[in-house]
Amino acid sequence: MGKPTGFIEHARQPAPHRPIAERVADHLEIDLPLPEEALLQQAARCMDCGIPFCHGVGCPLANRIPEFSDLVYRGRWRDACRVLHATNNFPEITGRACPALCEASCTLNINNDPVLIKHIEVQIAERGFDQGWIVPLPATSKSGKRVAIVGSGPAGLAAAQQLARAGHDVVVFEKDRKVGGLLRYGIPDFKLAKWVVDRRVAQLVAEGVDFQTNVHIGRDLSPKYLENRFDAVCLALGAGQPRDLDVPGRELANVHLAMEFLAQQNRINSGESLEAPAGAQTGVNRDGRPLPEGQARISAGGKIVVVIGGGDTGSDCVGTAIRQGASEVHQLEILPRPPEGRNPQTPWPNWPNILRTSSSHEEGCHRRWSVLTKRLAGEGKVEQLRGVEVQWQRGPVGWETKELPGSEFSMRADLVLLAMGFVHVVHAGLVEQFALDLDKQGNLSAGPDSRTSRAGVFAAGDAASGASLVVRAIAAGRNVAEAIDRWLRESR
Repeated sequence: MGKPTGFIEHARQPAPHRPIAERVADHLEIDLPLPEEALLQQAARCMDCGIPFCHGVGCPLANRIPEFSDLVYRGRWRDACRVLHATNNFPEITGRACPALCEASCTLNINNDPVLIKHIEVQIAERGFDQGWIVPLPATSKSGKRVAIVGSGPAGLAAAQQLARAGHDVVVFEKDRKVGGLLRYGIPDFKLAKWVVDRRVAQLVAEGVDFQTNVHIGRDLSPKYLENRFDAVCLALGAGQPRDLDVPGRELANVHLAMEFLAQQNRINSGESLEAPAGAQTGVNRDGRPLPEGQARISAGGKIVVVIGGGDTGSDCVGTAIRQGASEVHQLEILPRPPEGRNPQTPWPNWPNILRTSSSHEEGCHRRWSVLTKRLAGEGKVEQLRGVEVQWQRGPVGWETKELPGSEFSMRADLVLLAMGFVHVVHAGLVEQFALDLDKQGNLSAGPDSRTSRAGVFAAGDAASGASLVVRAIAAGRNVAEAIDRWLRESR
């Protein structure tokens, strides 16, 4: 432990953001790094508690947080980088896109402010790249086994890197033009710049991973092809089936799924064409693939935008709409407003259900809770949203809503974005063709060893767990890689 009294002497100092007036004029990352002296003070706040809940309970990757915090405080950055990469393939990504479950379970968070773990993590990784400490680590010997990974999101990338380093020949199939999955097409650039993804993908390529983009398994290639050409198959498809809004008026123009909106803006930022690639299907796509390709641009410019859904995806829509020049942005959530500050219903070390104000909300957003959308109205395109306030109460089968009499309302809406989450992996195509077993939620059924109901086929990430977090997807990718490696070596 670097400084036993560090948590007493130093208050938590959050990482700063670029000024609002500056950042809403572009799509560049909003976070700014703390100066080194301030960062060392933040690392000194780690009290090296006897049972580090941040490591054992909060972090799905079991990052050795007290260890790398102590190394940073002591100025041993290279050792900190080594310790961090021992458990996390992409700390520069989790340091940007993770909600920091570790900080919620930090022992200091019982009655104080937690250690600034997330920002320490990203600064370790960035220094590692700047100093040349993060280099390709190709396998020293080859197994002669071939593994196909379908999907290049965080789970697929982590699995690919681990398997390549274990000596297997790895081919990653991605249906989009570029590698990254949700990292590239789902998370806005102002939270995760795409050069960050490209930099890490380059490392995987140098380690021997073969990326095949614009290949849609189940349409361009059959699942049977994978079984015939590879010794094992890993499905890291994500939970791409969005939860839709079943109300009158859903079919009106200017009503879009959140991922259609977010993915298109990310494509525009990277200079990627919005025209559909040769052979691709066009038209309204509601099977979870990040569209729209071959459609007119979705623009919030000058519009009153209503985002339905109060989670992170909804917040991303808010920030993107503001950057596109929306005249007003409203965010509606069916759940009740969470309490501010500490919530006794979700005590430490659990992830607290509390009111969170994102950087996008700070930029200008009208938020409303306990609201149910009843109808969208307009002549050919959406012009109005009609809803009602609801009260949550316990019923025979759990919590349910009751509409409050006299609370009906209507509001103007020129663009409605549906950000209500995802229900499960897309079934059409590959999953149906493989005839894989599903669980009750519609996810791929996979046991502790990540095996599906089909021999030699494994599942990882949101495709098996349902929609979750980037950090959990990376952990799942590491776990499935270990399971596949063990299975391949035992089957020799």
